[in-house]
Amino acid sequence: MNDTDSDRTALPRISFVSLGCPKALVDSERIITRLRAEGYELTRNHAGADAVIVNTCGFLDSAKAESLEAIGAALNENGKVIVTGCMGAEPEQIRDRFPNVLAITGPQAYESVLGAVHAAVPPAHDPFLDLVPAQGIKLTPRHYAYLKISEGCNNRCSFCIIPKLRGDLASRPAGEVLREAEKLVAAGVKELLVISQDTSAYGLDLKYADSMFQDRTVRTRFYDLSRELGALGAWVRLHYVYPYPHVDEVVELMAEGIVIPYLDIPFQHASPNVLKAMKRPGNQDKALERIHRWREICPDIALRSTFIVGFPGETDADFDLLLDWIGEAKLDRVGAFKYEPVRGAAANDLGLPQVPDEVKELRYRRFMEKQQEISAKKLAAKVGKRLQVIIDEPGPTVSKGRSKFDAPEIDGSVFVASRRPLRAGDIVSVKIERADAYDLHGIAV
Repeated sequence: MNDTDSDRTALPRISFVSLGCPKALVDSERIITRLRAEGYELTRNHAGADAVIVNTCGFLDSAKAESLEAIGAALNENGKVIVTGCMGAEPEQIRDRFPNVLAITGPQAYESVLGAVHAAVPPAHDPFLDLVPAQGIKLTPRHYAYLKISEGCNNRCSFCIIPKLRGDLASRPAGEVLREAEKLVAAGVKELLVISQDTSAYGLDLKYADSMFQDRTVRTRFYDLSRELGALGAWVRLHYVYPYPHVDEVVELMAEGIVIPYLDIPFQHASPNVLKAMKRPGNQDKALERIHRWREICPDIALRSTFIVGFPGETDADFDLLLDWIGEAKLDRVGAFKYEPVRGAAANDLGLPQVPDEVKELRYRRFMEKQQEISAKKLAAKVGKRLQVIIDEPGPTVSKGRSKFDAPEIDGSVFVASRRPLRAGDIVSVKIERADAYDLHGIAV
């Protein structure tokens, strides 16, 4: 081996830890793309790396604890640690615990992260090795990708500190988003998961300005972006959509087969008293009307949501109203969280009585039992039908995938028996033969 070959094997190596939500995952993907483009190697082994980056989550106290644990582990195993992400917006809580970290940057601070890496581990420039796919490096499987369309949020929900961490709504121009999506699809991505803090508000800060894409102008607006994304040939799945009236237009795209019939709407509660205390936007008092309207437009639409039980001041009557509401709404997929105080959130200063932990736990169990009944009936109704399924995990005889009604990692699965080998990313027609509380089972046809 000559000196040139030896130099090429001595690439700087970075270990990366990505914690938190899909929006943080997108931030991680962007940082990793830049690192790979500059010739850095990525490794999962802290001990063998030249430095470690920890992308933190700072939304809940439990998430902060996980982030601090990850930072501590990286320091113990490596010693050179760069911290970024939501906890970086309040660096003192990290410095107090770990004064020896190399640098702390806030969310979306890509240039600062790269600057810290350059200071700790200068890049090795080699034109034969500094290669990166045009679509960037993804942490998700090759066949699906998260597509972040904006940063920040204009809402001021009392339980949330995201605006303090990430600022007000800052939409990406439609042309920029579409060019990224186009590259992803060209690289083999079959499913685009659209994410932001408030997807329905996309473009509001830019006054829905026109943006160039290919040879035409596209408005930076939720409907226009959804329509253009749907024309790229991949499944388009919409997350974190508040139930504003103009969402009806996008549901019409679902009815036309342009966007897959799936909406992730964070309702959080149904009681007017609790919603008022939460300061929730989006005409929540008319949420059932919106749901009925969406089902009129697109009868097979799948609706998923998340709810908080045990919010300060939540009474037995408030919780019973929530149970009645989900019984009428009959949402397809639902997640629930027991309320957890977040340092710096306005909910801490509302002067409302705290719900005891044992009451939270009881309400959580009752809520999930109620929803499980609804989910089981919804899934049982799919038995005998043929569904398009995207394969996530191939198997020798049975593969694991998802229908258009299921988002990765948060919803259920479809287990597909097949005589022929299936590959990750294949979209196959599956006859559903049986269902359980959360998943479907069928055979490829």
